[in-house]
Amino acid sequence: MITGFAVAVALSSLAVAAWSFVLVLRNRPPERPLLIGLAVVEALLVVQLVISTVLLISGERPGSLVTFLAYLIGSLLVLPIGTVWALAERTRSSTAVLGVACLTVPVLILRMSEVWGGAGA
Repeated sequence: MITGFAVAVALSSLAVAAWSFVLVLRNRPPERPLLIGLAVVEALLVVQLVISTVLLISGERPGSLVTFLAYLIGSLLVLPIGTVWALAERTRSSTAVLGVACLTVPVLILRMSEVWGGAGA
């Protein structure tokens, strides 16, 4: 895993989470700019998938491949699932759901990094 890129993805997700919670405090539903921010973070996660795939094909291996892949797939799914949930409701609470989803991404990235470095499940 490329640590610098993983940190950039995590920080981007935290920035969108902060933005989301500001909208919650302002009692606003999810708006288009926030959804664009989520799309950018998701695109970065897809790039993380490509990087991880290339590293795995080149022969590098995490401490636990199954655990790493579970975190990788989970990180790709959390934002789309949160977005579908938020768009179905479109209230202040749904904006908070997006913030929590964005807070989940750095945790998953951290765990992927730990597993890549040799930590087990």
